[in-house]
Amino acid sequence: MKTSSSNFKSLAFAVNCIVLVSNAASTALVAVIGVEYLGHFFYDGPTPEIFMQGVTIGVVIVFFTINMLGLKMSSRVQNVLILVKISLILLLLLSVFGHYPVTVISGSTAAAPAQPASSLGFLKALGIALIAVSFTYGGYQQSINFGGEVRDPARIIPRGISYGIMIILTLYLSLNFVYVSVIGFEQLRTADSIAAILIRHLFGPTGESILRIAMFLSVLAYVNVLMMSNPRVMCAMSQEKILPSIFQKRTRKHEVIVWSLTAFSLVIVITLLYSSTVNKLINYTIFLDSIGMSTSAATIFILRRRKVGEGESIYRMRLFPLLPLIFILAYTGVGASIIIDDPVTASYGALIFACFFGLYFAARWVQKIRRPETDN
Repeated sequence: MKTSSSNFKSLAFAVNCIVLVSNAASTALVAVIGVEYLGHFFYDGPTPEIFMQGVTIGVVIVFFTINMLGLKMSSRVQNVLILVKISLILLLLLSVFGHYPVTVISGSTAAAPAQPASSLGFLKALGIALIAVSFTYGGYQQSINFGGEVRDPARIIPRGISYGIMIILTLYLSLNFVYVSVIGFEQLRTADSIAAILIRHLFGPTGESILRIAMFLSVLAYVNVLMMSNPRVMCAMSQEKILPSIFQKRTRKHEVIVWSLTAFSLVIVITLLYSSTVNKLINYTIFLDSIGMSTSAATIFILRRRKVGEGESIYRMRLFPLLPLIFILAYTGVGASIIIDDPVTASYGALIFACFFGLYFAARWVQKIRRPETDN
């Protein structure tokens, strides 16, 4: 029984760490996407990788400084950035009323040759398509990191997540309707920078410059919120004695979790040094997410079996076990798609997970060696 408990703890440690690394990677990815829009002001062709890495690291340093000024300051900045993001979405939706000619620049020289239809081919195409979709709709899980500061979290957080996803779903479906209405379905298949086409249709030639600035500012909201929330996870792990106590140390003036914030920011920078290529970062992020999300969801079976939190109804859910099984199978399918599409990146993710799993036992072994010295 003791061995089984130790295995669960090691798995929990590895899952928590892999989620943190995944969130750092997604922060790097979103920042890179924003910087790429900014890079078009300086380069006619593809933006050099060194430029994207340098500016993105600069963005991380700026938001590290903002978060060091306390939660109130970072929250104010977040509210401004969210307004920019909402304004951009509304502009894209309003482009359906634009009157400037629609000019489509093809992103590929020729359409892909038609492949024979098969159920296996369809499932593979669906899985690869869901990689980007998973990233697009991800982020809702960050809200649980603020559960300690929410009244009645068992009721408020699930509702907040559900309402938030429905709003996002409505906005994205509306955007896709506008894409088809303005550009046309056939042209969408090869169009490059769809958002730029919509903005040009609304504002003319100056629209693209507006888009680049707005896109850069809007993605910063994601960067800031992850730098706000993830250090709290590291602090909680430290309070549970999973990480060293230094990760819960706070500054006196602003109560900032300084070492957790520093460590998370460094992981973002290390990810950028690994790659600043969007496709590779997406695969890397979502593969780690697939591991973290599927294993985290699977814990509900263990918690219910042990009757943890039954009195507060925290671990009860409708349509159990159907909903968690669908969730786990969906992320498992996305992870399998990445293994098929990009096995090298997937192998890096699997290796990182295995390293965290082994790190737990290594740390426990060091503690056992030091314990007799402490007792003496």
